Amino acid sequence: MPKATRQAKAKRVRRNIPHGRAYIHASYNNTIVTITDPEGNSVAWSSGGTIGYKGSKKGTPYAAQLAAADAVKKAQSFGMGQVEVIVRGTGSGREQAIRAIQASGIEVKSIMDDTPVPHNGCRPAKKNRM
Repeated sequence: MPKATRQAKAKRVRRNIPHGRAYIHASYNNTIVTITDPEGNSVAWSSGGTIGYKGSKKGTPYAAQLAAADAVKKAQSFGMGQVEVIVRGTGSGREQAIRAIQASGIEVKSIMDDTPVPHNGCRPAKKNRM
């Protein structure tokens, strides 16, 4: 009788993504860096909180630098070599996150500011009468 053969587990194939996009969402409280493929599917992400900072330290430029470097390191394992950077928000980590991406060995093709700006959106609160 033949020996019972085990079913071979399907090996997960690691995708090779040569270029993509890096989204930097910089708020006053935190900086979130997400790296996607050209279609917009998330490849890697990191933030001030995942690095290990809590509270107001998450919004610092240094936390943004570490978050960007961590996300780039994860993305480089997928073979990413160049990114387009899209920045949103007005936090203090904007510039530092871009510098960290450039310093980590990934080529930055373009930098675009996509901060949402209201065109006279919400109505302000009523005035206090005393």
